[in-house]
Amino acid sequence: MNRRLALFDLDNTLLGGDSDHAWGEFLIARALVDEEVHRQTNNRFYAEYVAGTLDIHAWLAFTLGPIRQFSERQRNELLADFLDQWARPLVLDAGLELVREHRRLGDYCMILTATSDLITHPIARLFEVDELLATEAEIVGGAITGRIRGTPCFQHGKVKKMRDWLAENANGATLDNSVFYSDSINDLPLLELAGEPVAVDPDDRLRQIARDRGWKIISLRPS
Repeated sequence: MNRRLALFDLDNTLLGGDSDHAWGEFLIARALVDEEVHRQTNNRFYAEYVAGTLDIHAWLAFTLGPIRQFSERQRNELLADFLDQWARPLVLDAGLELVREHRRLGDYCMILTATSDLITHPIARLFEVDELLATEAEIVGGAITGRIRGTPCFQHGKVKKMRDWLAENANGATLDNSVFYSDSINDLPLLELAGEPVAVDPDDRLRQIARDRGWKIISLRPS
């Protein structure tokens, strides 16, 4: 392949919010969960994510738990509604344009996200990327188990997912010849390996690290 890799985090990078947290609010709006209990737990998990202390296995079990008994058809219908009503409005115009610019340059564009593949596959299609690496929800006999299949695409796991992909698909592509855009301290392990790390509307800890190391800092949010 020998093309440059353009790697993008999704939530709070290409999106003006967190799709996983929005999914929780969507379930509340659809009256599929108890509003008070679910919002409190959803907010707690999100705060742990921001702090870098998230148990991603527990988070995935929580986020997908309410639809574990749904059929594939029911899941797809619900996810289509979520995309149109909640996720699409989070898409940043500047994020779309950034991905388009890398595609125009001939780069191989990938989204890497800790959020479940069930939630993010439809969102990734909006950006027309070449590849999505996400935390994969285990499905057995057509039913969601509530467990993660393989390595979570989170923190050091995101590095492992990327390296596994390179081993199977790279055809000459390398992390040395890559640019990685992220907002989150959780992505520090992969940012440190990318040829060009870029902090996008970063959280406070990542912003300080980016300043200390001379990394580029950009914003995709409307001014």
